[in-house]
Amino acid sequence: MPFDNLIARLEREGHRRLLVVSGDAQWTAAQAQTLSESLPGDWIRAGDAPGSESRCAPKAPDSLLGREYRHAIFDARHGFDVAAFAALSGTLRAGSLLVLLIPPLTRWPDMADADSLRWSDSLLPITTPHFVAHFCRTLVADPGVIFWRQHQPLHIAPLPCAPPWHPASGEPQREQEAILRTLLTMAPGVAAVTAPRGRGKSALAGMLIRQTAGEAIVTAPAKGAAEVITRFAGDRFRFMAPDALLASNERADWLVVDEAAAIPGPLLERLVARFPRVLLTTTVEGYEGTGRGFLLKFCARFAHLRRYTLTAPVRWAPGCPLERAVANLLLFEETLEETPRGTPVLEPLEPQIWGSDPARAAQLYRLLCSAHYRTSPLDLRRMMDAPGQHFTVAATQGQIAGALWLVDEGGLSPALSQAVWAGFRRPRGNLVAQSLAAHGSSPLAATLTGRRITRVAVHPARQREGIGQALIDSAAQTAGVDYLSVSFGFTGELWRFWQRCGFVLVRMGSHREASSGCYTAMALLPLSEAGEALCRREHHRLCRDARVIEQWNGEKIPVDSCWTATLNSDDWLELGGFAFGHRPLATSAAALTRLLLASGLPLAALRGRLEAGTEESALCRMLGLQGRKALLARQRLEAAQALEALDETRSQTLKRDVLQWQFFQ
Repeated sequence: MPFDNLIARLEREGHRRLLVVSGDAQWTAAQAQTLSESLPGDWIRAGDAPGSESRCAPKAPDSLLGREYRHAIFDARHGFDVAAFAALSGTLRAGSLLVLLIPPLTRWPDMADADSLRWSDSLLPITTPHFVAHFCRTLVADPGVIFWRQHQPLHIAPLPCAPPWHPASGEPQREQEAILRTLLTMAPGVAAVTAPRGRGKSALAGMLIRQTAGEAIVTAPAKGAAEVITRFAGDRFRFMAPDALLASNERADWLVVDEAAAIPGPLLERLVARFPRVLLTTTVEGYEGTGRGFLLKFCARFAHLRRYTLTAPVRWAPGCPLERAVANLLLFEETLEETPRGTPVLEPLEPQIWGSDPARAAQLYRLLCSAHYRTSPLDLRRMMDAPGQHFTVAATQGQIAGALWLVDEGGLSPALSQAVWAGFRRPRGNLVAQSLAAHGSSPLAATLTGRRITRVAVHPARQREGIGQALIDSAAQTAGVDYLSVSFGFTGELWRFWQRCGFVLVRMGSHREASSGCYTAMALLPLSEAGEALCRREHHRLCRDARVIEQWNGEKIPVDSCWTATLNSDDWLELGGFAFGHRPLATSAAALTRLLLASGLPLAALRGRLEAGTEESALCRMLGLQGRKALLARQRLEAAQALEALDETRSQTLKRDVLQWQFFQ
């Protein structure tokens, strides 16, 4: 094998390289096996690569945070999870190879990608020709990427020599030392250290724990994610899981939260409030879905937060070929170009732009990354190849000042829409369209057609000029559907923007988003008579139920409350969906509250949860029930009993109708 000299040079220069192995399944597997047997290392494996279970990397990127390995194999022959690929690349130490297995390049564009089921909203895997073309165009042109193709000789292109690299000795590097000095004398408050992978964030946290005079507690999404902190903190390392820490009375001078962006915002906020000094470290590079949210949402809540950034790599040397290849492939470079000048002109872009003008498409994606906290490589795949995607940009002198991304939704058959409403089915995709049925009052809501605004972004230097609103106005005039929709983490400022664009609030969720810590809100901009009727109906339902929803989640809803205690026909239908179908308790809470007011039955499971506010676990103990499923079954039974006591004939008719909706073509 001609790799011994390569590995020796990578170790000497502190670099890593990407080896792409392209061919049929048997040949690529054989080359991967030979490499792992001939070169010493961890050879962590991800995807469908062959190997024992004990050496397989978990598929979830978050599970790789804070870990280090030497050499890895990523199998993308049947599906390419680019987020997991990027996360795995960040775990590799200097002197490592990342071996990427792919199909033959000539056949790859016509092969279905199994990973597309996660992001394409398709029932079956789809082909991804735009991504494959981008992959080949980007990596084939990169001299640092080694391509090994079946039936072709292996050629390892030499790279310019780099100076010898001296691995970190365990003592603070220059950037680390400056931040550490500040943290050790920091007054009470919150500090955040963010950086791309391999910059020494976790090592810095461990150094702080070892050197501080006070006690420190470490928490992280998983204990394994804090491996590096353990090494640097030594015997002063003390770990507690986030939920266990919150439930305890533990106190310390410092709370260190490693990979903080992977912890749900509300939980993180409560943890931060418990300790006098807090250090948050997190990777903000694009492949952790909440990383951008950590910067743009969570950190913004602390007026006096001290924010630090590490830029120099520690785990490898500057100019690493692997880091450059992954960044080019997934467009991690988020620096926006100079401010777009001139009057913007609105123009549509379709996904074919990735083939005809890839530089312009990349500019669009980078704007979305820089301006929106949820944009990730998963979105890059969706933008390139998922069906039903539409883009409009505000262009000025060859640059993009603003962008709007929409996706087609709705148009379900009446039978399927009814099955979604009753909770019997949740097909892929159609986020808002399905929610309007599954959580709304109309069983036929998902039969209407809509376009959901996935992202709207404006260059920071051109905001507050009306560009975003102009993009939405343009979409409303040309969409040709029943409504435009948007789903967003509710804040007053964001809602005021959507109000100015003409949207009407139709739903407020009962759970906070992990990425933003906000409740999910949904709003519609009706564009047809049918859309207007649906919007009016759902907004009225929200106004009528607002009082109960506010009690449920503690969030004030900006609508004119019109609570009534009397059951109406919509309530009966809602209650039938809960009692005889699978509609959630939280969705039906307002109608159930009115049912309890109308019924004289004990209904202990329903009254305990909705009237007394007893937590589910405590309520299960009180009623002698084994878990949440048993409790929900009891609550559905009690709702059916209450309906039958009020009007037996109506209840039986409703039961027959709802149960019929589980059978559809």
